[in-house]
Formats: sequence, C-alpha cells, structure tokens
Amino acid sequence: MAGRELFNKMKVKAGIGSSSTESGKGKGKMSKHITYGFNLVKGKSNHAMEDYLVSEFKQVADNNELGLFAVFDGHLGHKIANYLQSNLFDNILKQHDFWSDPESAIRKAYQSTDDHILANTDSLGKGGSTAVTAILINGQMLMVANVGDSRAVICSNGVAKQLSVDHEPSKERKDIESRGGFVSNIPGDVPRVDGQLAVARAFGDKSLKRHLSSEPDIYTEIVDDKTEFLILASDGLWKVMSNEEAVDAIRNMKDAQSAAVYLTEQALSRKSKDDIACIVVRFK
Repeated sequence: MAGRELFNKMKVKAGIGSSSTESGKGKGKMSKHITYGFNLVKGKSNHAMEDYLVSEFKQVADNNELGLFAVFDGHLGHKIANYLQSNLFDNILKQHDFWSDPESAIRKAYQSTDDHILANTDSLGKGGSTAVTAILINGQMLMVANVGDSRAVICSNGVAKQLSVDHEPSKERKDIESRGGFVSNIPGDVPRVDGQLAVARAFGDKSLKRHLSSEPDIYTEIVDDKTEFLILASDGLWKVMSNEEAVDAIRNMKDAQSAAVYLTEQALSRKSKDDIACIVVRFK
C-alpha cells in the first residue's frame, strides 16, 4: 500500500472531524480500476463535526476483496457516529452467514450494534446517527443498507438511481403511531418523530427508541459494464442537490477524490449549512 493511501486510510479509521475539511483517495488491490475518493466539510453549526465515514478496501479470506464504504451522520453529539465508524463493518463481517446470506448478516449486525449502543448510553450518550453502508464484494456486487436520510446513488449509463431509502417521519407515520409515537407537523419545520427527530430510523436515540426503528432497507446491485460510479453522502449534500444534479455534476470527472470535493463545494455554494460527508467510488 502506498504511503499516501495508508495515511488516508488511517485518517478515516481514526475518525475525521478535527478540522474544517478532510479529504483522501485510494483504490482496490485486486480491482485496481476501482477507485474511491472522499471529502468531509464541517458545517456552520457551533457543535463539533458529527459526520464520519469509512472508505477502504479490505482483503479477506479465500482471496476475496471487500470495498467498505459508509457515511454516518450523528445528531445530539458525535459519539454514536464515531462508534459506528469503528464497529459496524466489523460486526457485519463477523456474522457467520455473511458469505452465504449477506442480507441476513447485515440485518443482524445492524440490530446487535444498535442493542449495544442502547445498552451503553453512559459512555456513548443519548444521541443517535443515521447510516448508509455499501459493501462491494470482489468488485462485482454491491450490498447497500441504510437507516435515516444519508443516501446512496449509483450512476449507470448516465442514469441516476437511488439505492437507499430516505426514512422520513411523514412516510412512516403509521408505524410510528402504532408504536405509540406521533409525527409533528409544525408550520415552517419538517415533520419530526415526537416533535424531535427528523428521521424515522436511526441508531441510538434511546429516549425515542420505542417509536423509532433501526431496521435497515437493503438493496443489491450487480456491477456491470454500464456501472460508472457510486455516491454516498449525508443530507448536507442531498438537501440542496438532487440525485440527477449530483450525477451530472461529476460524470466527466475521472478522479474520485476531485469528484467528492466538487460535490461538497457545490453544496456549500448552494448554502448548505450542515456537515457534509461525501464518498465517490468510480468503477471505470
């Protein structure tokens, strides 16, 4: 591994958030034509950076290679997003049925990870986090899972396709109400679970957990000759840019890091005030 790539990997795994902007890039060993780039930008809020990410390739048993990419957008503190960055993929990969039934493994790992977070609020706090994770298996298949409103969008043959679900309270009102909660509709504000949280699914949030879900939506995408690139980003990007706008903005940019930087810069130019985490994975 080249020195710069190792440094970038160490930065991401250590937990970015100490400065206003962090950026990096890398590529696969087995799938050398697949590259990734990332960029994080601190928002204008007074609290510390609450967006974290993972962006790396990992060689595993039996000559397999996994691309591990994720964005975690914390709220009411950064500790849970930081915990997810360090632990969620490990929890997925140690499931005994990961290779035989990856969807089941992902669901179980999301649940067990949330259970641990809820049992350790003394150290992790009472906040929460969204998550969007993408596992690229041997450069051939993508497994995307998410809770909350961090989003995955893939470009195939120039067409944008969303691979995640924005878990908005207004869309899951019946489920929230069936658990005893309610969705507020205050003029000038977004719908919120119990008048507090603007997403219907999240890790953590112990005080709201009876009315929230941490069940991920999961989508499988086969990578083929038409697959161009994948974007993972927090809502600091998606609040001000549509899927199609994001895809069109970087389609002709071959350097994944430059593409990630450009998307965050475009979001800032459109007056996004939130933290922004963005990963671009190029397949050709």
